[in-house]
Amino acid sequence: MNVDIEQLDLPNLSRRQWLKGAGAITGLALTIGVSGLVRAAVEEPKKFGGDAMPGGLKDDALVFVSIGTDGIVSIVAHRSEMGQGVRTSLPMVVADELEADWSKVRVVQAEGNEAKYGNQNTDGSRSLRHSFEPMRRVGATARHMLETAAAAQWGVPVSEVEAKHHEVINKRTGKKLGYGELATAAGKLAVPARESLRLKTPAQFRYIGKQNTRNIDGRKIVTGATHYGIDTQLDGMLHAVIARPPVFGGKVKHFDASAALKVPGVVKVLELKGSNLPPLFHPLGGIAVLATNTWSATKGREALKITWDHGPNASYNSPAFRKTLEAAARKPAKAVRNNGNASAVLAKAKQKFEAEYYQPHIAHSSMEPPAATVRIVNGKCEVWACVQAPQATLETVAAHLGLKPENVKVNVTLLGGGFGRKSKPDFVAEAALLSQAMKGKPVKVTWTREDDIHHDYFHTVSLERIECALDEKGLPTAWLHRTTAPTIASTFVAGAKGGAPFELGMSAVNMPFNIPNVRVETPEVAAHTRIGWFRSVSNIPHAFAVQSFAAELAHKAKRDHKDYLLDLLGPARKINPDDISDSWNYGESPERYPLDIGRMRNVIELACKKAGWGRKLPKGHGLGLSLCYSFVTYVATVVEVVVAENGEISIPRVDLAVDCGPQVNPDRIRSQVEGACIMGASLALSGEITFKNGIAEQSNFHQYEVLRINEAPRDIQVHIVEHGLDVPLGGIGEPATPTIAPALCNAIFAATGKRIRTLPIRDQLSKV
Repeated sequence: MNVDIEQLDLPNLSRRQWLKGAGAITGLALTIGVSGLVRAAVEEPKKFGGDAMPGGLKDDALVFVSIGTDGIVSIVAHRSEMGQGVRTSLPMVVADELEADWSKVRVVQAEGNEAKYGNQNTDGSRSLRHSFEPMRRVGATARHMLETAAAAQWGVPVSEVEAKHHEVINKRTGKKLGYGELATAAGKLAVPARESLRLKTPAQFRYIGKQNTRNIDGRKIVTGATHYGIDTQLDGMLHAVIARPPVFGGKVKHFDASAALKVPGVVKVLELKGSNLPPLFHPLGGIAVLATNTWSATKGREALKITWDHGPNASYNSPAFRKTLEAAARKPAKAVRNNGNASAVLAKAKQKFEAEYYQPHIAHSSMEPPAATVRIVNGKCEVWACVQAPQATLETVAAHLGLKPENVKVNVTLLGGGFGRKSKPDFVAEAALLSQAMKGKPVKVTWTREDDIHHDYFHTVSLERIECALDEKGLPTAWLHRTTAPTIASTFVAGAKGGAPFELGMSAVNMPFNIPNVRVETPEVAAHTRIGWFRSVSNIPHAFAVQSFAAELAHKAKRDHKDYLLDLLGPARKINPDDISDSWNYGESPERYPLDIGRMRNVIELACKKAGWGRKLPKGHGLGLSLCYSFVTYVATVVEVVVAENGEISIPRVDLAVDCGPQVNPDRIRSQVEGACIMGASLALSGEITFKNGIAEQSNFHQYEVLRINEAPRDIQVHIVEHGLDVPLGGIGEPATPTIAPALCNAIFAATGKRIRTLPIRDQLSKV
């Protein structure tokens, strides 16, 4: 039977469909590993990494590989692709251990189902970190079975054969058998025990750590042949846009749809009920307009007449809330780290220094706004959507429709960016409820850019206050940091206040400086809008404050910033996160992932060396430095800035030193860091969402500005620290983002003498 494997590139296949299809087109279908939820008992030791994630890849979990009789290798990708290259990088690992020819590899996107594929959440910069070893074993298992089949055919011991570049070679005679020729026989063999597997050494890697491996989706992306969530088209589909409450927590008082129903193409106007707190992933509610096309639905929405009850957050105003944050940050609060006795030392200190740093709400604003299509047939619901969390999507849809989870199927499309926004499937629930209301007719909900910016799960606003006592050399003897921000926990628990452990473990409690007395506090303030994960999350405000403050201390001490920062870090050593009250440690084992000060010092030295730190610069030029340990990766950044007399900023060059452990896909590491650099600069220069009477004041890119091409850094240099397998993998999608704002602001100070403590920077330099 001839099947075009290219057609399997984007469809989502269930395990049953996959095995059935593999039987028709291949001779080998492997299901390797264990499944099931991780159930923690009282007597069980704490689990970390993939083991701690429900359904996670804690062994070789539920990864599928098949090899066709034509030699084509098909690999299931269980994570979402949103530009980070995961649909290339994860299969690269399998293909390398399998000794596969990359030109003969195809990728099949898994549907969303935890029982079949383990944890599929694409967040936390952990896809490769948690899947690297399991994926290696998957490839090695398939290679072993092919070698065993070839040895049996030749009647020789397995030790006399070797898989090499899509063939198995008889080392004594030189005879060769292609993978396609062996697939049927190999598929009949038992899966070997893990202890019998022979993994490659780094010297044997063909793809892992190598440059220029073909991106699986690259050609289709640049030719427009890919399928994003917003591209879904089904026969008889209706298009929907929704007028949502302008203020979070608001609801419809009454509405008049008569004018909307007169718009050509409009089919129906329906009210969607919002949910009570906490917001979770529930729809916001509002009035939905369904039409035969998106344009008609949009024009119908414009014709609606709605009276809103703005609810309890109608008085939310950004300037007033900043004062609330400031007041909270200036009072003692709950301690979340307390080494030594910072309070006593500060009370007696002869020399002290303090500063406050503010960052507003920011929006994700991915290029593809949220979009989802849902169809319900005979009590079974099928979803097509650009989601980062397929399982949460499935569970959310099932709950809203009153269906059993097994009656919901989630097809994961490509994502035109995500940054954490698309891990919240409220937009999918909207489409599901509308399809149900239309008796199962397929409905696609499309968010406009204005919808996306007005109704985001915003990155939290924050006020960071740091106080320190200084010795005669200008070095801190005590450090007090009050981090004041509405918490993401408020999305899940109504009224939650104070930083959650995972937020505090992002450059706050795990501040790495060698200071004997450290106290970190988390004042409690309420959330008045939806708060969500964002690329690097709380590292962004925490690193901005800590790294800016360190630069201010260096200037006060009349020291070179780099030398001072190295002195703050102290000698190379490894710190157990538990010793600094970091109970989270990015979900990783403190023994496997200690805070390594030596690696921190190394990236500082590397970034400064490559940037030419200390060189003489023309007037108006400055170099700024920052450091961040984020998602178990170490990044140091040096930004060169030019500030013109009219205050206009340009960025000639950025140097980023990155230590993320072993490299799997260097091309994607560089592109991720370059993207994080541009995004970080955009947030620092102009990223700001403000609220007036509970309503976000920004609506589109003319107000919520993103970096234009002419404003972007002209030269971004990424310097990756080389490792073998001597250290574990770190994350890469997020870690560079929080280093940009403090490095840029420190560079501006070096160029102008003006200190920036409030983001965004825009308009603060007009009088330089």
